Amino acid sequence: MQKKETNILVVDDEPDVLELIVFHLKKEQFQVTLADTGDKALAITREQLPDLIILDLMLPGINGLEICKLLKQDPKASDIPILMLTARAAEEDRIRGLELGAHDYVTKPFSPRELVLRVRNLLLLKENKRDSIKSIEIGPFYLDTANYRATVNGDNIILTSTEFKLLCLLTNRAGEVQTRETLLRDVWGYQPTIDTRTVDTTIQRLRSKVGNASKHIETVRGIGYRYTESL
Repeated sequence: MQKKETNILVVDDEPDVLELIVFHLKKEQFQVTLADTGDKALAITREQLPDLIILDLMLPGINGLEICKLLKQDPKASDIPILMLTARAAEEDRIRGLELGAHDYVTKPFSPRELVLRVRNLLLLKENKRDSIKSIEIGPFYLDTANYRATVNGDNIILTSTEFKLLCLLTNRAGEVQTRETLLRDVWGYQPTIDTRTVDTTIQRLRSKVGNASKHIETVRGIGYRYTESL
């Protein structure tokens, strides 16, 4: 459960969506600030510097993509995690949002429970960032943990925050078998309601994104996964 002073800025112009998000975030003892236009979102962010922003793309005035771009160019706000929440589910929209600096992307309609979990993950990643190593370089991978950037054989790859955290964990514990339960705990913050198949699905998506380098992510039958250097 998060501390009460953790402040989440929710930016959306649909009252019913705002009401749903606020209910579930406050239930988890987050503070919540609301904005229904892009201009308000920028003003509030620069004034309050929230811990995380849930950002719709289609907004009156400045749209969500432009807000993301502007905030990532602002030294005071550039490290605030942004979770994009939108009805625009096309792959090019997701890629564009992630390229502009969003850390995660959720499409409407959405599961409030999943949204809260993703918020927790982003906040945990932000918190751990202060004490974690700044980069991981192993095999074909280079992971810039300060800027959430990943490359494979020098080529940039676009990962969600969960995929990035999972890859960081596996590479940082190279050679060590990680059970699905361990991964749920250390990557997802473990919730009893989450099926271990979530791990398998995310591993599958991660492998598809890293191409031939996926051979380094080894399945340990009946147990879990590990990163293997010598293949």
